[in-house]
Amino acid sequence: MSLFVEYTEPKWRNLDMRALSVDEFYLYLRSGFHKESYLYSLSDECYTCPYSKVKALPAADVAAGVAVDVAEPLRLNSAFGLNFKIYEHDQGHYAYDNVTSLCWLRRTDLQEFGVYNLTLQANGTCTFAVDKAGVPINYAFLAVFVLVAALLITLKLVSCAWRCYRYDEATAAADSIGAAATKATQRKRLRSLDTFRGLSIVLMIFVNSGGGGFAWIEHAAWNGLHLADVVFPSFLWIMGVCIPLSVKSQLSRGSSKARICLRIVWRSMKLFAIGLCLNSMSGPNLEQLRLMGVLQRFGVAFLVVGVLHTLCSRREPISPQSSWQRAVHDVCLFSGELAVLLALVATYLGLTFGLRVPGCPRGYLGPGGKHDYVAHPKCIGGAAGYVDLRVLGNAHIYQHPTAKYVYDSTAFDPEGIFGCILSVVQVLLGAFAGVTLLVHPTWQSRIRRWLILSVVLGLIGGALCGFSREGGAIPVNKNLWSLSFVCVTVSMALVILSLLYYVIDVRESWSWSGHPFTECGMNAIVMYVGHTVMHKMLPWHWRIGEMNTHFMLLLEATWNTLVWVGIALYLDAQEFYYSL
Repeated sequence: MSLFVEYTEPKWRNLDMRALSVDEFYLYLRSGFHKESYLYSLSDECYTCPYSKVKALPAADVAAGVAVDVAEPLRLNSAFGLNFKIYEHDQGHYAYDNVTSLCWLRRTDLQEFGVYNLTLQANGTCTFAVDKAGVPINYAFLAVFVLVAALLITLKLVSCAWRCYRYDEATAAADSIGAAATKATQRKRLRSLDTFRGLSIVLMIFVNSGGGGFAWIEHAAWNGLHLADVVFPSFLWIMGVCIPLSVKSQLSRGSSKARICLRIVWRSMKLFAIGLCLNSMSGPNLEQLRLMGVLQRFGVAFLVVGVLHTLCSRREPISPQSSWQRAVHDVCLFSGELAVLLALVATYLGLTFGLRVPGCPRGYLGPGGKHDYVAHPKCIGGAAGYVDLRVLGNAHIYQHPTAKYVYDSTAFDPEGIFGCILSVVQVLLGAFAGVTLLVHPTWQSRIRRWLILSVVLGLIGGALCGFSREGGAIPVNKNLWSLSFVCVTVSMALVILSLLYYVIDVRESWSWSGHPFTECGMNAIVMYVGHTVMHKMLPWHWRIGEMNTHFMLLLEATWNTLVWVGIALYLDAQEFYYSL
């Protein structure tokens, strides 16, 4: 099937096309220049980076007037645009703009499985030609969609046929009564919250499975916002929304604040412990065990926000008298948490732009390595990287950050200690949305409040990053969990929750039993831990051949995701729900 979706000849000019990985192509080099020259390249993904040395081109036989071919073609990546420069003299590992090159080319039309020719002419100019056109990669989405749709339709038909065969009238009537009773009971619960959580965990499983190898789905190398970068903050934020609802429910049942806080501490400890166990899957070597991670950050943020909100909550509700008081009632109730939120933001800004990091400029937010033309190679993350390195030690932080493969950066933990500061802010903003649910009695006022806050946070985040990927005082950056990243992702989450709330809970247009995301949200921790532990096991994952096309990778990631959705549906049918 992958041959038809991303078809390419097995052989081309004695080249093994199947040896290429996703987003790779061959580049033939040819030189007619009278002396040895040097090819350097730069990917559009690497911001303010120098050109990196790729290959030396041999001198041509000028007397015979014969150009010389480089015997072996290069294998390069086509995911982002590439810039090529050829220099007359060897510039070392990196080449900078202060040296004049013989020629310069920029190509943004390079495709997977293509074969291209780059020729240096005798006069020092460059020409670029297509020897074999590459293959389009986006047809993989259509192909996988058709296959999944066919599978789901077949399962639905088989299910209907089975039910018709097995059910008698008495059983059908009993099931109808049971379904109606279940629906009436579950309407008391905001289904949109479970649906949002379910969407987040399903998307998390999909991107953790590789997302088909598409660059825009995977995490951004440093600054920017890809699909994978939206998942974790959405999950954190929705956890914050649920905290006020849970605390109010426990207070209304007569639980003391001390008892609620103990439960929060215990749950946070369990989250942290499970995260540590998952980090040891590659081997329980305590000397090199990564201490922080996704669940650890969940635990820290839940502990701080849960205890803080519990202490600030009032057991007896206060009814506002005037319309003005009603308009700001949720803000007044949230005043204690808001003060802590502002203090955390001030702490983050003070440390980020005020902490003196040895060998690094104050306020540096880059990935180090060859960023900024190799001006600060050991400064990845600035204050954030420095604090994590000093507190945790190099052996206990993440060794393979995304920036390492683009910027040649050193180790950096995207879920480190410093980032917890604004992760708590993310959860606090979610808690404020939950307070809005409790305070505002009508769906119109709730959605209005959410959308107003979404616009405000979106504008703040845009202003901080200069409404661009690399500009502004604070770029959007998931690795640093930057302030603009928090504002932008919370703004998006508010819009999504408003839409889901209106469709599911207000209009009831999306029947509670008509989609699987709610069931996934009700067993999110099972799905997260399960998909992490079963990452290399059948039937969740499989390998057929080289797995070197987007179609095969996308099919495998989709299959893994659907298997876990099926597990969530099965657990729901068994009425099994697990939460920490």
